[in-house]
Amino acid sequence: MEKELSTTLILRSRTGITLTPDGEEYLPYIRNISNSHVELSEKHNEMMGLQSGLIRIGTFSSVACHWLPNLIKDFKSKYPSVSFNIYQGEYTVISNWIKEGFVDFGFVNPDAVSKLTSIPLKEDEILAIVSKSHRLASKNTVSLLELSNEHFILLDEGEINEALTIFKQNDIEPDIQFRVHDDYAIMSMVEQSLGISILPKLVLDRCPYNIVTKPISPPVARTISLAYKDKRVLPIASRYFIDFVIERFNETGSEFIRLLCKYQIK
Repeated sequence: MEKELSTTLILRSRTGITLTPDGEEYLPYIRNISNSHVELSEKHNEMMGLQSGLIRIGTFSSVACHWLPNLIKDFKSKYPSVSFNIYQGEYTVISNWIKEGFVDFGFVNPDAVSKLTSIPLKEDEILAIVSKSHRLASKNTVSLLELSNEHFILLDEGEINEALTIFKQNDIEPDIQFRVHDDYAIMSMVEQSLGISILPKLVLDRCPYNIVTKPISPPVARTISLAYKDKRVLPIASRYFIDFVIERFNETGSEFIRLLCKYQIK
């Protein structure tokens, strides 16, 4: 380095070494170069981790069907060697998976989690679903009171049930005739005129059943959040994917804020 800089940086003696005046001047710049080399090495190690990383995600069916495929496709276009394990469950189960370390992070309703970092991504409107022959099918909107007078098919979601929460907050008790664990089974049952139900709009995207969806008056919605325990100790691939997901949904942040103002159910 002394030869390259054409100067003497260090004075050498039997008692040790000391910096020359030129050495004192160059020292901050040399330190910056050294620190940058360390950062470059760390980044290289991170990127090597992304070449063989495994991302473990806990999620529920609508996110698994309608969000994750596109998110994973775009992420793998950048990091093709990263692999995914996707585990499907209801909100409370996903929350426990995160706490136990069985998954790295998960998609949840924030009301179902505690002692986790929860980042809201989107508000998802709740809609009523009826068969095409049902008397409510011709209405523009339906009220919770109208829905409570019909045979109701409840999606069983574990400890936190969005439909029951909505009815309870409005002091209304639905006429529950069926409790079902699968939202697509509910759509099929509604198609066969076995009852009516309410489901999130995301679930109803690309619906394969011959049913009618109706906005509820007043409007209600659920919040979909991304949750994790301690991001600092997660594998590098999972940290990158979390940031990737949050950035993707921040692109539609203005719409999210508008919906937050519109809907009362969180």
